[in-house]
Amino acid sequence: MPLDVKQAETSQAIGLRGRGEFIGLIASLMAINALAIDIMLPGLQEIGASLGVTAENHRQFIITAYLFGFGISQLLYGPLSDRFGRRTPLFIGIAIYIVTSLAAGFVTSFSSMIALRILQGVGAAATRVIAVSIVRDLYSGRAMAEIMSLAMMVFMILPVMAPATGQVIMLFGEWHLIFISMAVMASIVLVWAYIRLPETLKDENRRPFTVKGIAASFSIVISNRIAVCYTLGISFILGALFGFIGSAQQIYVGIYHLDELFPLAFAAVAATMAVSSFLNSRLVGRYGMRKISQSMLISFIAFSIVWSILSISLSGPIPLWILLPLYMIIMFSFGLVTSNFNALAMEPLGAIAGTASSVLGFTQTVVGAALGALIGQAFDGTTTPIALGFVGVGCVAFLFMLIAENGKLFQSHNEPVKSTISKD
Repeated sequence: MPLDVKQAETSQAIGLRGRGEFIGLIASLMAINALAIDIMLPGLQEIGASLGVTAENHRQFIITAYLFGFGISQLLYGPLSDRFGRRTPLFIGIAIYIVTSLAAGFVTSFSSMIALRILQGVGAAATRVIAVSIVRDLYSGRAMAEIMSLAMMVFMILPVMAPATGQVIMLFGEWHLIFISMAVMASIVLVWAYIRLPETLKDENRRPFTVKGIAASFSIVISNRIAVCYTLGISFILGALFGFIGSAQQIYVGIYHLDELFPLAFAAVAATMAVSSFLNSRLVGRYGMRKISQSMLISFIAFSIVWSILSISLSGPIPLWILLPLYMIIMFSFGLVTSNFNALAMEPLGAIAGTASSVLGFTQTVVGAALGALIGQAFDGTTTPIALGFVGVGCVAFLFMLIAENGKLFQSHNEPVKSTISKD
């Protein structure tokens, strides 16, 4: 979709070599977060054994601790970036991530690992909040949805490669090298952003970092029905993703005995999400965010119900040749839902993009992590709890979507490209 004149001028002003580099940098910033989760999945069993974890499900806390640190700290980065600009808080956050990644590579106790994972999440939160804020600084409406979809497509390449990368790293050393690799990769992104990403927040759009100013910004966010409801919808859908990620190693290796082939199965599913993000960037201009996301949420729920019925009715595990394509369809729908729900939630909040991104990101991550922990901890050696969890969170997300749209689905609302909120 062509940008309007104002957006084209802004894109030139940031000094990047065209839209391609901008999308690549945004995707890389977002990928720092995914890297901290996906690259270690093949090593969870070894990490747990090395740190004395006896309960199999407790290994999932390495993921959950990171997600809670990542979610809660987003509330701070938004107001900071709205006051001091995008660059400084972003660089501080990545630096925290690098230091804690290095430290986690040398821990000798599970409690220390959990503490460092929380702090690692605190650092990574800056990348999520500020990457979305930068996109909203420069784009709006369907153009924002297109840019975010393309960034998500590049971003989703990492989950395709990360588990295999983690597996390869462990062939040459122990799990400690995984954390050192995280630090190295984050350092590369930090240097890239420092050199190539100028400040995107204009001086006249900066908001005071005071209790009154922050409270006013938060009030704008939580009083907007569309933003709140679509954010809660994403939060519940993310619970499904986090629940599956936490128990993926137990499912693919414990139930289906894939062992070294686990990264390939994981990559196949992640690839469908990358494809869905690419298709969304091509389709959103024609069909709009609402029509695509709402129809795909129905698809998500329907195929999750099929998964649940099969898991309950069959005497043994669902054959992998059935489960894998089924899950790929579900996560294809997931990708189209989340890309557009995020854009719909951010659309009316452009004047306070930093704070809005932080509140929305906090809610999505904390609620999603909590639900994911419940789903993951319910793992009983079958896929039934995961499948039922998918149905449950999908239905709740559908309810929030109905509330956001006053019960009317598949309406375009003309999806305006300008924010209606003043910076005051």
